[in-house]
Amino acid sequence: MNELKSLLRSRDPKIWSTLKLRTASANSFSEFMALSNLRKRALATVPPVSDPADTTLNVAIVGGSTLYPLSELVEHALSTMVQATSVWAGEFNNFRFELLNGSDELTAFKPNFFVVIPDQKSCRYDGDLTDDKGRIDRAVDRISGDLLHLCERAHEYHGAEILLCNYLPAPFHDLGEFGVKSPASDWNFKRAVNLALAERAPNYVHICDLEFLAYRLGGLEARDDRSWFESKQAFSPAMMVAIAKETAHIVSSIKTAPKKVLVLDLDNTLWGGVIGDDGIEGIEIGDTSPRGEAFKAFQSYILSLMDRGVLLGVCSKNDYENAIEPFRIHPEMVLREEHIVSFKANWEPKAANLIEMAEELSLGLDSFIFVDDNPAEIEIVKQFAPDVTTILLSDDPAEYVRQLQESRLFERSAITREDAERTQQYKNEADRRRLEKTAVDMDSYLESLDMVATIRDFDRLDLPRIAQLINKSNQFNLTTKRRTEAEIESLMADPDYVGFTVRLADRFGDHGLISIVVCRTVGNRLEIDTWLMSCRVLKRQVEHEVLNEIVRRARIGGCSIVRGCYLPTAKNGMVRDLLPSLGFETVTSGDEGSEFELLAGEFEQLSTFIKVNTDNHANEPTGSISSAAVNI
Repeated sequence: MNELKSLLRSRDPKIWSTLKLRTASANSFSEFMALSNLRKRALATVPPVSDPADTTLNVAIVGGSTLYPLSELVEHALSTMVQATSVWAGEFNNFRFELLNGSDELTAFKPNFFVVIPDQKSCRYDGDLTDDKGRIDRAVDRISGDLLHLCERAHEYHGAEILLCNYLPAPFHDLGEFGVKSPASDWNFKRAVNLALAERAPNYVHICDLEFLAYRLGGLEARDDRSWFESKQAFSPAMMVAIAKETAHIVSSIKTAPKKVLVLDLDNTLWGGVIGDDGIEGIEIGDTSPRGEAFKAFQSYILSLMDRGVLLGVCSKNDYENAIEPFRIHPEMVLREEHIVSFKANWEPKAANLIEMAEELSLGLDSFIFVDDNPAEIEIVKQFAPDVTTILLSDDPAEYVRQLQESRLFERSAITREDAERTQQYKNEADRRRLEKTAVDMDSYLESLDMVATIRDFDRLDLPRIAQLINKSNQFNLTTKRRTEAEIESLMADPDYVGFTVRLADRFGDHGLISIVVCRTVGNRLEIDTWLMSCRVLKRQVEHEVLNEIVRRARIGGCSIVRGCYLPTAKNGMVRDLLPSLGFETVTSGDEGSEFELLAGEFEQLSTFIKVNTDNHANEPTGSISSAAVNI
């Protein structure tokens, strides 16, 4: 705390990064409140540097208990770990009215998120302990359904995402063995309601799992019954800190891009020993020893991350042939060569290898995680590739899995089909690049890919992937506007907005959903609100077909002008000149951004080597651009 106070006195901007680290590690109520007070004092003298795309996050907290000081803790956790946040706290046990009908004050607040903390005392079975399971199941459905209905109403009225806290089963000896057997006991009934909430929650409802938080903290430590009777506090001070931090993690997983690439050292990271010295027979991996079994378990966990869309890379100071051999022939290795999208085994600095890997994969370094057991290598990467997140492993491989899990760097608000297929997509990309090197010229290469694009209106089935791309795409992104699934749903229902997605496939495989466009009709103009694209498909003419579709939509809507803007960020410089390169004329230009216009009536369809399929031509007027044709 003294370091923070010193930074505050000297008005050093470093206070914000230090405050974030201290908040993430703080677990005691007194420390958390002290950090919150320091944050408020710092705001008056050392304003934080924020992303221009970020605005203040409005979070409404409603519930069946007294909401202060929990609301204070939530505001601090969100403001330091996510972005600047304003909190509106409801009245004690008034959450049903506030969710159903709101109030003028709540409506004016325009919440982006609701944190809903239901009355913990109201979730109990009101029948007999000996009732049949069917009757108890109906009670579970009634309570969970009622709570989800409240969330649905709040979502419909405010267009907000909902963070729904579930119920804390009482950790007391009461019914003994019969309590374990009876589905009507407090323990079993609340757990059944929690499971029903998780199974039935729509995409816009995110469960803040109090049952799990209490398990981690200790059931008895999570409660403070005296505080309930004295001030209607539902949780202990330590549990309130845990809820505040979990709230920040959930909001962060919704709003920010997940890490995409896990890069691993080899010696004493994936196996025990040094492959260059010990040889393939001498490294420790497998079920013949506790230490070898720990390394194998670590590899199994790493492999499971691929199903979440995490790409795996290797960066090791080794001779390549020595390093690759265990992946090819060692019988106890879980990870194999086909699981690795980029394998760097040489004697170059690891930071240089990571930079090269990012360029090869067309990904930003801020999407990389580097794992090593050597503190010197970790420090060098921090110095020369500071955007890379690093994890220094302990001396005990039995702790490796827990270290990766507790880093919370691999959490996602949703897992899509594209996530599970990502490794194969990047391997297909390597095949495309090999073909490109053998092609006579770019036109020959593009034609040989046999590309097919599918353009379709926003679809509810695609919502998780659309939200994921909107919130994680930084480089090919004209405006870097972020939106939650709830906000995207609102756009889908607004007749002034047009939203479509683009998928791309070729003879090597399916790229998946790779581009998103949101446009808004304003008078005689169609304004490009959002245009983003995966960098994996750069120079494939996808942007040309996207513009063909935008102009086609403008003509359908009777718009004579297409207007677009570029809002500069630290990472989207690659699209600074995108619109002028496509024929737009500059309207305004400046450091804060530039605006461009294109006359829809004078636009001639851009020719590409992409065949475009679309189902969106039902209302196409005569003479408008048809992107359903094969353009060669």
